[in-house]
Parts: sequence; structure tokens; C-alpha cells
Amino acid sequence: MNRSLGNWWLLEDGGKLITMKTTSFPFAPALTASAVTRAEVPHKPASFELPRISPLLLRWFVWYSRRYIQRHFHSLRIALAGLPPDPQGRPLVIYSNHASWWDVLVCLVLKDEFFKERNLFAPMDATALENYKMFRRLGFFGVERGSRRGAVQFLRTADAILKSPAPLLFVTPQSRFADVRTRPVRFEAGLGHLAARAGDAVFVPVVGEYVFWEERLPEILVRFGQAVTVDQPLAAQFGSDAWTHLFERKLEAAQDALAVEVKLRQPENFQTILRGAAGQGGVYDWWRACAAKLRGETFHKEHGHK
Repeated sequence: MNRSLGNWWLLEDGGKLITMKTTSFPFAPALTASAVTRAEVPHKPASFELPRISPLLLRWFVWYSRRYIQRHFHSLRIALAGLPPDPQGRPLVIYSNHASWWDVLVCLVLKDEFFKERNLFAPMDATALENYKMFRRLGFFGVERGSRRGAVQFLRTADAILKSPAPLLFVTPQSRFADVRTRPVRFEAGLGHLAARAGDAVFVPVVGEYVFWEERLPEILVRFGQAVTVDQPLAAQFGSDAWTHLFERKLEAAQDALAVEVKLRQPENFQTILRGAAGQGGVYDWWRACAAKLRGETFHKEHGHK
């Protein structure tokens, strides 16, 4: 029976869990085949420590992410018809389409904007974590590639995270960059297995597009989809395949709804989270400002301003 957890494939074979190589983003490591017994994947022991989060460093990195997005985009907006739901204190799993390298920074900003009280965690290849040690203090945890110890470490850590206070787990279950127009949406089986394993969590799709509207710089447009609350009786009622299919349809529906709003090009349908540069800049905007002043008008850099 094939099963998976998060971005890690698991094959059941004679009571053993065999980890198989996958690719994922952001920061999830790839595993070569190795085997671990069920006894080697315990639940969180009393002495187990969650990945560290330095509040001061995290605030700085979120500030940096906001400024970096503002330098490269005209705005980050969220659809008013697709604002995030209230998870009401339950463990929160946000799963997203994977359109761009920018997804990680956008996730950090959305977390800061709507889920300040939550603790965000993510896996990272242990070797890469050695090269970027700052991430050790931002909730990222290292996993060894291609080793039994790494597989056990990841499963134990993921289990502990979902049982910790106010957790937020962000996953990209497509496990690859995918065009927002690709249909049907297909996930790796990990998210469905996670729903069956968690037993008490809220699963929320969030989708994003990176598009050009009226300005020189592109827009980041985001929409949350319909949440699914999974309790223990419901988790046991359906298999991982059924959960995977359900989550695929929820994310696809959110993508279709966002696509309609993108084509309408109506900023009033969105809440602006970040606003970056506008206009052409340089001599061209200086000439437009002078012309507006001679006409007695207020100068607006936005080309789409009415």
C-alpha cells in the first residue's frame, strides 16, 4: 500500500516504511531509498525539542521579505471574496499551488498578516541548513538526505509540530513548479495521508498568481479557498486517496475563482497587503508630474489611476 507524509513518499512493505526520493519546494529535502521500521518512528518523546524560532530574527526576516517584495512588485493583494478562515485554535495546514520561487516570501508575509499567533515550521535539507545556519532560528529543521536517521527525524519532527501549540504547516503538495492553468490539479499523496494522520486540524488551500496589470511591475494576487476541518472520527472514515482528491478539488476551485478575478482587472475586489513602486520612474515620471502641475492636477504615478 502506497502512502506518504508531507512531501515524503512512504511504501508499506512487510511492516516497514520505505522512503523514496521526491522533489519539493520550499526547502524540503529529497531522499534516496532507505527503510525504517514502524518502531523507529515514535511519537514525540517528552524530551523532544521543536525547531527553534527566534522572535527577533523572524521579525527582521519578515521585514526583509516585505521590502524585497515591494522592490520587485507593484502590489501584493488578497481577494476580498477569499480571505483566510478562522481555524479556531486547531492545528493549521495551509497547502498552496506552486507557481514561483517567490511563494516562500509571500507565505511569510501572509503568515505575518493573518496568523501572527501561529508558529510556522518547514523542513530543509540538512546540508543546506549548514550553509544557511540562520534558518535554524526561523523554524526550519534539518533532515539528512538518503538516511534512515533522516527519515525518522523528519517523521518525528512533523508529528511533534502538529501537536505543538498554535502550529502552522505550509506545504506545496504538487511538489514541483506548476502553471496555474494546468488542469486537472494533481498532488502527491502526502497531504491526504497527513489528514488521516493528524486527526484534528484545519486544511486550507491558498492560491497565488503573478500577473501584469497596468503597471511596469507585476502584481501578486492571492486567494484562500474553502477550509476543511478534519476531526479524528472523520479522519478515520476516509482513506488518504479520498483526502488527496478532495484537497485537489478545493485548490482547483480556488484557482478557477482567482483566475476570474485576475481577468476582471478590478483592484477594488482585493485588499492590498503591500504596495510597491509605480509608474515608469526617472525623466518620464518627472515630465508627467510637471505636466500635471501645469494643469493644476494632482500627480499620480499609477498608470491605472482614475
